[in-house]
Amino acid sequence: MTERTLILVKPDGVERNLIGTVLARFETKGYHIADLKMLTPSHELLEKHYEEHKGKPFFQPLVDFMSSGPVVAVIFEGERVVEGARSLMGSSDPTTAPAGTIRGDFGRDWGENIQKNLVHGSDSVESAQREIDIWFNQH
Repeated sequence: MTERTLILVKPDGVERNLIGTVLARFETKGYHIADLKMLTPSHELLEKHYEEHKGKPFFQPLVDFMSSGPVVAVIFEGERVVEGARSLMGSSDPTTAPAGTIRGDFGRDWGENIQKNLVHGSDSVESAQREIDIWFNQH
């Protein structure tokens, strides 16, 4: 069954001119771009996106970082795309992400600033639909 997922190239990936490199990883795997846009997200959009983390110590720094510059939001489609995209990205910590993954190959150790890990990807089909609605259907 074809799935959809949301991939975000975060401000650090945009700033480092890695948009094409990051998106090529997903396209090379065989996933297709269904929609794409670049924007600097508002705090309101990001608070909706990360609402399950509200009240946690990293919430405000994450919202501040994600609103600090342009983000590329992409809907990818394909068989088991949610699981496949997460595998392509690697673990959240770029230092321990395996070589061959986006975060492992291009990520940097920013110390406490773990949110600077180049990309976001939905963690389930349900999350993907919710996130796609936030990024593409409401704004």
